Amino acid sequence: MRIGLLAPPWLPVPPTRYGGTEGVVDRLARGLLAAGHDVVLFTTGDATCPVPRRAHLPRAEQARMGQAVVEQRHVARGYEALADRDIVHDHTLLGPIYAARLGCLPVVTTAHLPFDEEMRDLYRLTARSAWVVAISRAQAACAGDVPIAAVIHHGIDPAEIPLGGGDGGYLLFLGRMTPDKGPRRACEVARAAGWPLKVAARVREPGEVACFRNEVRPLLGGGVEFVGEVGGEDKAALLAGAAALLNPIRWPEPFGLVMIEALAAGTPVLTFAEGAAPEIVEHGLTGFVCADEAAMVAALGRLDEIDRARCRAAVEGPFSARRMVEEHLDLYRRVLEAPPTAADGRLLAH
Repeated sequence: MRIGLLAPPWLPVPPTRYGGTEGVVDRLARGLLAAGHDVVLFTTGDATCPVPRRAHLPRAEQARMGQAVVEQRHVARGYEALADRDIVHDHTLLGPIYAARLGCLPVVTTAHLPFDEEMRDLYRLTARSAWVVAISRAQAACAGDVPIAAVIHHGIDPAEIPLGGGDGGYLLFLGRMTPDKGPRRACEVARAAGWPLKVAARVREPGEVACFRNEVRPLLGGGVEFVGEVGGEDKAALLAGAAALLNPIRWPEPFGLVMIEALAAGTPVLTFAEGAAPEIVEHGLTGFVCADEAAMVAALGRLDEIDRARCRAAVEGPFSARRMVEEHLDLYRRVLEAPPTAADGRLLAH
């Protein structure tokens, strides 16, 4: 199968630090190539993903993230470069709508954001000509009348993160420095439970800077340490040494890669029942799905009930990159075999 992957223009593939979508595209590209397929990734010139690549922009446009003209130019060049493919898997927002004007390639697109009113409106247009993939059942349940061709959870390669013993004596918060991710709640839970906490978070965009200044910085000290944005071996080491990951989200997160990264290290996850979290964390087995902060504090007293090997096994099976690749290949085959009347994806939905 000749497969084209179209990545967003905002970060390189793979990302050097934070970048969930770009990390998923990297693993998918490498997995498809390893499975024997002819893969071409259209990305930015500073990408290092080890598959055949094409690019128009010399480097990722993080400073202009979200600007429509940047994305439009990127996707237009992308579909020119991928015109020889059997199928294109588009991870941008605008690309599938642009591709519909071309009408020459089967297109699959992954929805990486929650289905709120604006996203549902956009994906209604997208689904007229592209097959929409949701990344969790919780996300798909919010799609309304947008036809979902498949629900495919993200996956990672367990080899990327070594199994740790959690013997660092600290809890960990890892993610973006935004209120919906819960860094302040993590600080308060750790302090109430008497645990040291390391806060590893991106602080770059104005909202992130404001969250750090107003909500987290006043709580630093007394066991709460800010270690900044981490990636690669530094992130893996933090995860391996943590007794638990605190993930007190209060938004309908479509997936949450940080949770399966923690599980890969054997680190139990404590989270709230928001978005896809209950699909990822097996309550009482790989962590605890808590009702509120008080319940999270109480759950920290039960960490000795969690088998870190069981956490690791979840990523070696249900949340592995291999499983993710296989499910995408199954979808691609069904798309290519579908009659033209299946263009709105409804004939593929399950």
